[in-house]
Amino acid sequence: MATGAATENQWLKGRVKAVTSGDCLVITALTHNRAGPPPEKTITLSSLMAPKMARRGGIDEPFAWESREFLRKLCIGKEVAFKVDYKVEAIAGREFGSVYLGHENLAKLVVQNGWAKVRGPGQQNQDKVSPYIAELVQLEEQAQQEGFGRWSKVPGAAEASIRNLPPSAVGDSGNFDAMGLLAASKGKPMEGIVEQVRDGSTLRVYLLPEFQFVQVFVAGLQAPSMGRRQSTQEAVVEPDVTATSNGDASAETRGPLTSAQRLAASAASSVEVSSDPFAMEAKYFTELRVLNRDVRIVLEGVDKFNNLIGSVYYSDGDTVKDLGLELVENGLAKYVEWSANMLDEEAKKKLKATELQCKKNRVKMWANYVPPASNSKAIHDQNFTGKVVEVVSGDCLVVADDSIPFGSPMAERRVCLSSIRAPKMGNPRREEKPAPYAWEAKDLLRLKLIGKEVIVQMEYSRKISPGDGVTTSGAGDRVMDFGSVFLPSTTKGDADVAAAATPGANIAELIIARGYGTVVRHRDFEERSNHYDALLAAEARAVAGKKGIHSAKDSPAMHITDLTVASAKKAKDFLPSLSRGKRISAVVEYVLSGHRFKLYIPKETCSIAFAFSGVRCPGRGEPYSEEAIALMRRKIMQRDVEIVVETVDRTGTFLGSMWESKTNAGTYLLEAGLAKMQTGFGADRIPEAHILELAERSAKNQKLKIWENYVEGEEVVNGSSKVETRQKETLKVVVTEVLGGGRFYVQTVGDQKVASIQNQLASLSLKDAPIIGSFNPKRGDIVLAQFSLDNSWNRAMIVDGPRGAVQSPEEKFEVFYIDYGNQETVPYSAIRPVDPSVSSAPGLAQLCRLAYIKVPGLEEDFGPDAGEYLHTVTLGSGKEFKAVVEERDTSGGKVKGQGTGTELAVTLIAVDDEISVNAAMLQEGIARMEKRRKWEPKDKQAALDALEKFQDEARKSRTGIWQYGDIQSDDEDVPVRKPGRG
Repeated sequence: MATGAATENQWLKGRVKAVTSGDCLVITALTHNRAGPPPEKTITLSSLMAPKMARRGGIDEPFAWESREFLRKLCIGKEVAFKVDYKVEAIAGREFGSVYLGHENLAKLVVQNGWAKVRGPGQQNQDKVSPYIAELVQLEEQAQQEGFGRWSKVPGAAEASIRNLPPSAVGDSGNFDAMGLLAASKGKPMEGIVEQVRDGSTLRVYLLPEFQFVQVFVAGLQAPSMGRRQSTQEAVVEPDVTATSNGDASAETRGPLTSAQRLAASAASSVEVSSDPFAMEAKYFTELRVLNRDVRIVLEGVDKFNNLIGSVYYSDGDTVKDLGLELVENGLAKYVEWSANMLDEEAKKKLKATELQCKKNRVKMWANYVPPASNSKAIHDQNFTGKVVEVVSGDCLVVADDSIPFGSPMAERRVCLSSIRAPKMGNPRREEKPAPYAWEAKDLLRLKLIGKEVIVQMEYSRKISPGDGVTTSGAGDRVMDFGSVFLPSTTKGDADVAAAATPGANIAELIIARGYGTVVRHRDFEERSNHYDALLAAEARAVAGKKGIHSAKDSPAMHITDLTVASAKKAKDFLPSLSRGKRISAVVEYVLSGHRFKLYIPKETCSIAFAFSGVRCPGRGEPYSEEAIALMRRKIMQRDVEIVVETVDRTGTFLGSMWESKTNAGTYLLEAGLAKMQTGFGADRIPEAHILELAERSAKNQKLKIWENYVEGEEVVNGSSKVETRQKETLKVVVTEVLGGGRFYVQTVGDQKVASIQNQLASLSLKDAPIIGSFNPKRGDIVLAQFSLDNSWNRAMIVDGPRGAVQSPEEKFEVFYIDYGNQETVPYSAIRPVDPSVSSAPGLAQLCRLAYIKVPGLEEDFGPDAGEYLHTVTLGSGKEFKAVVEERDTSGGKVKGQGTGTELAVTLIAVDDEISVNAAMLQEGIARMEKRRKWEPKDKQAALDALEKFQDEARKSRTGIWQYGDIQSDDEDVPVRKPGRG
């Protein structure tokens, strides 16, 4: 648009933004070259006077509404040509002009249809008239004769045209029942006409047909503020006009047409806070689309101030558009959670996603947006296929990647399902019970997926901190990988082309749809599932159907007795119900070793430790042990199996046979050369023993794995330190004390002497402390001493004490407990004389050392480490060992720290372990082998050969004492000290 006087009598083009009455329009420029909304003019049609609509508290002139509606429907939003014919300075420089819609003169159309009067030449100055005054007068006479519009000749038509306006709800809601209107109309489209746009997301609307004047806030968003005013009571602009600026020149005087414009102008001068960036642009955006337009409003709610909140829809040609969505999409409004919660889930999700896209593209008000720091990172190009090995929980799987060789540490990949969270399984070791529906979620995936081929699309990784509420294996952060997992959907191609596997059912969507999980509400810019919308839709269906965790019902209670953490006695109590000779259904919960598993027995609602009878794999740390575990994880992990229980061992592990899909599970290991048959107690006790023997024979013939050096007729020692002959004495013992240097004390299990001594001590009735001077124990005497840790009375030998007679009950004595091997210092008051019948029996503590190895003493480098390791693996509540006596040292005697009797050199083997403690300490690098001597017996040479493999392993990996290189062989039997110790 041109400016100033140059615009007068000059034809311009524009678009009708608003129609304030039957003779007045607001026209905006079609193009402009400055920031912000385009310039606009308010044009009153020259020489016309339409009926006036009601102002606040007033009433319409007859036919005022119909007059405005005629002009509004005729030209709103359309392109027009116009020129200013004249100005009237007396009424604030109001501009009057001629407007053409296409080839039609709007003034002529208004007069022709009887919706305005014509001011004749005699009613105004000759230079202040329309150029078309003669035609207008003629058209008015014709309209009067025909009775058109306001000239209607129908009786009562004038009175009927006056609207009956209810009290305005804008600025004074005392007479307005917002909640009543919401209750009557919630979810139903209401017709309305927008009379004013307060800001981009706030409209003032006439609700038809009652003409209730209300203010509506667009639900789910907020446009930039237009500023605040000083007065506490909001200045209400009358709906019959729009306050706007005209022309390009800012110097041009603003000429309000009505009191509403003057009110707006006065309010503008009292703005406390300037408008937010893009506030004017957002307001104009809304005005251009809905001001003076027919809209449909769907009420969504009412806030605490009685304001209406709703969705606003308008027509753009044949398309219905959502005003709120368009504002957010164009970066002119932000998503607001509290009012978005009034919308349905689909609309809310779409609005939020639209804002996120605007933030990413930095549109308009988000131009300077800086995304918050995220602990997630996208994973690209890491799609793979594989079989599901383990279901950890309802949202976590372990998948064996087909592209990685079997047995590789990277062959199994843990995949957390993207953007969902299933109920937690809890941790039995910390006595945490599974959350409601956690078991159902896990079992659903187990039945659907275990052993099945799946397609995995990795999407993002996330760094998990201990403070995030996720249990981590260590004290620090760890990274979890998230992805979408699909069952394959096979599509058939040409006959010559193999069928291709494409993603089918999304596992995460399946979990959510069953109500066994929730969708994670990610923060802006946080990585999420590529199928996030589908997950939200599935969650909405589950909520509507009240499924799973969304229902009011509690999940079925699961009471499972875990015998793997219970005592061996409790496990034996279950033996009669499990060993009935019939096959029992079970589920493999975990593979503990190649031949030992944790099983869940549904019928008995218990979990047990189960091992194969007569089939043994290499122990932990031995060659092929990890490969045996990997094989059984792929073959039977979390599968439905059948077992026959034969017996239970002393540790509470049940022994028997297992079948998976009618196949004896032991054959998997034997055929692969990863296990041996052990039938020393008789093969006739093992079901299908002949099948197992055939499997082992096949592996031997092919020289697989542990049989790679097998020669027919010879037995091959495979790294096991369980080298013993039938002539060697074997004791069943429990370790009672660890001294260091590989030396320790044991008690023999099942020895009748132990039970006898314990019964005698229990039957004693101890008297008060002896009177000082009446009892003076000396070194080497056997007494009763009270052990400080549990206050029990035990037989002890005096190792050291005060010289001369006892003077005080607090004098100290160093004692050695002859039945346990430990020493401590006790006061005189904790010592009692003992009856000779009790003291005469020899001590029950037997001093032992680990055979064939040298362990550093506590004062040497790595000595404390060795002592701590031996203490950890041997001392426990009734932990039993098999001690194979290799040598006897008779040089022992009644000396301090040694106790009585002969020192035994033993190979110490735990009942449930595959390798001896001797071999384990060599493997840990906290011991070394003793020197070999010429002409060693064959059985000792075989034992040393087996142990040397473990020492070589520690030496090659530079573990423990080998970390600074090889130890030079010399006459010293102690390891070389670390460099730099001085």
